[in-house]
Amino acid sequence: MTWREATRDEIYAYYDQEFPEYTDQLPSFITATGPKEFGLSFRDRHPIRKDDRPDRGFIRRATWRTDSTGGRRAQNFDGFEDVLSFFQAPARNDPFGDSKYALADPDLLVKSDPVSAGVYYGLDNWERPWVIAVDIDAKDIAAVRAERELEDAEIDADQDDRSRTEVLLAESGIKAADPDGYPYAFEDLERVIEYGFETRDIFETEFNADETMVVYSGQGVHVYLLDDDPEHDYDEQSREVLNDFLIERYEIPIDPVVTADRSRLLRVPYSLHAEVCRIVQPIDSPAFDPQADARPQFLE
Repeated sequence: MTWREATRDEIYAYYDQEFPEYTDQLPSFITATGPKEFGLSFRDRHPIRKDDRPDRGFIRRATWRTDSTGGRRAQNFDGFEDVLSFFQAPARNDPFGDSKYALADPDLLVKSDPVSAGVYYGLDNWERPWVIAVDIDAKDIAAVRAERELEDAEIDADQDDRSRTEVLLAESGIKAADPDGYPYAFEDLERVIEYGFETRDIFETEFNADETMVVYSGQGVHVYLLDDDPEHDYDEQSREVLNDFLIERYEIPIDPVVTADRSRLLRVPYSLHAEVCRIVQPIDSPAFDPQADARPQFLE
């Protein structure tokens, strides 16, 4: 099997045994007090303490408690060890532990502690200008390819309650190609990685960027422009110009919302993308092979 979801036990083992080995390799802007938020997604929804509120499949936790003016008042995590403990056992180490909106104590429930199917951090940052990142997904490349291959075909988007994209992926054979059942083929993921390094080159040549980074995100890439910009501080207008520049001039198929949205969360490097059992990580070359080069130890 070339691609599969991680089991609950594998996710738990990864954050307990493997992820701690990578914490000293995290980018400098991911600290216990830098990102304004961390986020976790759960495969199984988990209740919070407040009665009559829906169970949560995704939570955000601020790194600082703030006052009425938005000023920082107290840290929610004393150090990255606290952040790591939160990733490992979210309900038992919830920094909102004294709040009625904290995750419910698993010792008081029939269900067990949730495991972190996805681990995220906020691009908006307390300690440096907002982190600029663009997102490129394999599923978007595959959708465009399917549309192009079947541009003259008559597609019934209502059949089996499937969307037009789902029908196109099925009719084109993309969904049946390796990795079987996913909305893209490995060739689409390879093209995404190539786009990632094309984008990095654009940052370095057109923007004279000294500090860039390409991160394999599990089913795509995140490309970072990390130079400080004191003149514009990456304001809304400059981010929109960057989006237009990449999409219109260079036809890079980015998700413009990620670049423009200060509140966006992205996957933490070296976290586990549980849907494909691969490690999110910075990469140095388009020759990177996610199937072989991003395997967690539990697959060895």
